[in-house]
Amino acid sequence: MTIIGKKIRMERIMNRNTGKTVIVPMDHGISVGPIDGVKKIKDAIENVSEGGANAIVEHKGLVGEGHRRHGRDIGLIVHLSASTMLSTDPNAKTLVCKVEEALKLGADAVSIHVNLGNGHEKEMLNDFGWVSNEARTWGMPLLAMIYPRGPEITNEYDVNVVKHAARVGYEMGADIVKVSYTGSVESFREVVDGCNIPVVIAGGEKMDSDQDILEMVKGAIDAGGAGVSIGRNIFQHRDPTLMVKAMSAIIHNGQSVADALRILQK
Repeated sequence: MTIIGKKIRMERIMNRNTGKTVIVPMDHGISVGPIDGVKKIKDAIENVSEGGANAIVEHKGLVGEGHRRHGRDIGLIVHLSASTMLSTDPNAKTLVCKVEEALKLGADAVSIHVNLGNGHEKEMLNDFGWVSNEARTWGMPLLAMIYPRGPEITNEYDVNVVKHAARVGYEMGADIVKVSYTGSVESFREVVDGCNIPVVIAGGEKMDSDQDILEMVKGAIDAGGAGVSIGRNIFQHRDPTLMVKAMSAIIHNGQSVADALRILQK
């Protein structure tokens, strides 16, 4: 039964026809506070839902704000990890929610954040193992956000450390892994080839150029990626709805960057 349940929930966070996804994380409030774009979470969710996003990521306290409105459905991923920029070590993530609690809240999936290459890797990998087991028990899809971050990492976008991070997610039992884009189709293909589960890319800091954002998305898809999990570059965009539509055109419809830019120009 859990296998059937997981399959049903996966189709709530990924497009069943393309096998790809547009996820918009909105878990930033705990990390950095009420930043622009997610101060009014209801509006933020409505904007990306209108654009056709497949799922959002949020912390448990925001679930009551509503994530399915006006007949438009959107998948709910409850984030289990947290840390704040006020900490002496913001890279040290701790668990703040359990899989069973997320299930009771109506989640379609859960997510966990793990940073590799720092003094707290041991604890975060231990948490990852525990969450992976619980997610499998409940038939709950698990999105693992994994980044090489710490004093042992000289370049967190280097293909060798990114593909290692993706492989960790795969071998630890995640259903989807989120990593940074490595800068080119050729290098990111190495990441995808070494990870036999869907790989989605993070968006990173807010970018100034729409074309740069969309070229990154297109590169990830051309390399065999399964979509995006992008926050600021969607919800802080001048028109989040159109940005989701533009990304979806590339991810789900195979359109070009030029085609996607024309959507934004509307």
